[in-house]
Amino acid sequence: MRIAVDAMGGDNAPGAMVKGAVDAVREAGGEFDVVLVGKKDIIEESISRNGYAIEHIEVLNASEVVGMKEGPAIAIRKKKDSSVSVAVREQKQGRVDAVFSVGNTGAVVAASLLSLGRLPGISRPAIAILMPTKGKGTVLLDGGANSDCSPHHLEQFAYMGSIYTEAFLGTKNPKIGLLNIGEEESKGNELIRETYNLLKGSELNFVGNVEGTDIFNGSVDVVVTDGFVGNVVLKFSESITSYLSAFLKEEMKKAFLSKIGGFLMKPAFRNLKKKLDYAEYGAMPLLGVNGAIFIGHGNSSSRAIKNGIINISRFVSDEINEKIIMRMKEGAA
Repeated sequence: MRIAVDAMGGDNAPGAMVKGAVDAVREAGGEFDVVLVGKKDIIEESISRNGYAIEHIEVLNASEVVGMKEGPAIAIRKKKDSSVSVAVREQKQGRVDAVFSVGNTGAVVAASLLSLGRLPGISRPAIAILMPTKGKGTVLLDGGANSDCSPHHLEQFAYMGSIYTEAFLGTKNPKIGLLNIGEEESKGNELIRETYNLLKGSELNFVGNVEGTDIFNGSVDVVVTDGFVGNVVLKFSESITSYLSAFLKEEMKKAFLSKIGGFLMKPAFRNLKKKLDYAEYGAMPLLGVNGAIFIGHGNSSSRAIKNGIINISRFVSDEINEKIIMRMKEGAA
């Protein structure tokens, strides 16, 4: 198995990508190779400077970089030798099995659709985000690939989310919820009401509308929404996590008893931080494209890159795209 990593994307490129790739290969014991795509001289200098062993690591040159604030469509058309475009073309030509980028999300989506297209039976791709809960986690989609959706698109997101959750998390017959402003069937805008009727008549384990509070309490396994709302939920959740961590640290410094209590609670705080940290899973699949495309947080650390690569290898091994294709052929949506 070969996994291409966009080594020039994100805030910490290429250092985090190089170290993350080396750590992933080392931890996996050579089960896969990693292809670092980007400006070859810069990547190789990072490898050399840190004295990394490069067994199972390959560097593929790409002369251009898509910036985080560039318009995706224009960047992809103009920068055909960008690291993300080269990585996706490598998958198109069958030279890698998956692509991972923490760079410009819109550019990743645009390059993937332009080069790879969609899976049979899928109209729009969706980013699947694993949200932390008391159980295995809740998969939220779409996390930002599509701002405007039709009821049919949301129905397809529900099928893809169900298949992904069952295959990747091992959750049998996942419970599907439709994100809304209330649980009643009559609530919501026209998009949500029409989607409700589609999901109600489907073969999925649809439990009805869910509210924002249900995302984290584990009452459902998959939450379906459009990419606009999904991305707002994601960014808000990340900000709350950062705020709570900073708040607790400050409060524990204020008094001696707080310091003692903080020391005694340190294992619990450590477990909570691990549960909420996106770096634990690192990569989010772009479900629905005709390939294995993964997106990560722009500020990803080397640990996030490492864990992302390892989870990508699981996705490919579990043949999740093949399962989605089979379900669509059966007339799921």
